[in-house]
Amino acid sequence: MARIVIAWILIAVSNVVAAGASHEVLGVRVSATGDRTRVVLDLSGPTEHRIFTLNGPERVVIDLPDTRLSRTAPRPSGSGVVKRVRSGVRNGRDLRLVLDLGSAARPKSFLLPPSGGTGHRLVIDLVAAGGTVAARPKQPVKTVDKVLEKPRDLVIAVDAGHGGKDPGARGRRAREKDVVLAVAKRVARLIDAEPGMRAVLVRDGDYFLHLRERIRRAHKAKADLFVSIHADAFTDRRVRGSSVYVLSRRGASSEMARLLARQENAADLVGGVSLRDKDDLLKKVLLDLSQSASIEESTEVASEVLRELRRIGKVHKRSVQKAGFV
Repeated sequence: MARIVIAWILIAVSNVVAAGASHEVLGVRVSATGDRTRVVLDLSGPTEHRIFTLNGPERVVIDLPDTRLSRTAPRPSGSGVVKRVRSGVRNGRDLRLVLDLGSAARPKSFLLPPSGGTGHRLVIDLVAAGGTVAARPKQPVKTVDKVLEKPRDLVIAVDAGHGGKDPGARGRRAREKDVVLAVAKRVARLIDAEPGMRAVLVRDGDYFLHLRERIRRAHKAKADLFVSIHADAFTDRRVRGSSVYVLSRRGASSEMARLLARQENAADLVGGVSLRDKDDLLKKVLLDLSQSASIEESTEVASEVLRELRRIGKVHKRSVQKAGFV
């Protein structure tokens, strides 16, 4: 297993700051593992950003409009592929951050909303371009009696909302249950076309399923990700756009209480570990850790989905929303 090196970096204060900027970068965190480096900007709120690369020497440039650097940020240091972080002000109100790199890397960025006591964050993942992994010293060959199984496909449960007696939202000529079923089937086909991925339709026809039954079917299929598709309606025809939601901490807490009352189901949330022989405090800790990790991962996936939706149309909110669905 690769050793994970984590460093905390706060950007040095420039002599010039963006006066009157609406947003603020509170600090920067960097973690590195193998040929990947993650840079996290802690923000005072959601903000736009633009990212691009320069070479000779290798750099990643991040522009944040109407943003300033916190005066309390101490001097930075480097980690992973990032040698150092520099900052400057553009156009009097915009902040430019420059990541000086030790070698070429491909950046990928996404925004995360507040969760688990942390605020808004801009995440930049840097993957070494054409990097090679150092050869490991030869180890004695170990034999096992059992042949290791091949890695399984990533299973995604695609849930078309409503159905049967529940039509959902109604339009002049369409019902939500029909629209989302058609969308779900198309999404499933696209997923199945991707190597290493497999879709499971929670409902494949016009019939009603309770929420618990939808969850049960996803668990039975050993789904890694549950995606529910809905098509909301509004009285004003000018209202358009997409929204992306994940389960809130409040909803997760309600679900945890229900699962603790039904211990045979709680194992689904802790990797199949039985809770029957655990005391009440340990049960709560195990479930809380598992749910916190699930919410964090769900938020990262949802942020990527929202980012792609922005490319093809209008969105209602610029960040992932949270709700207690269960």
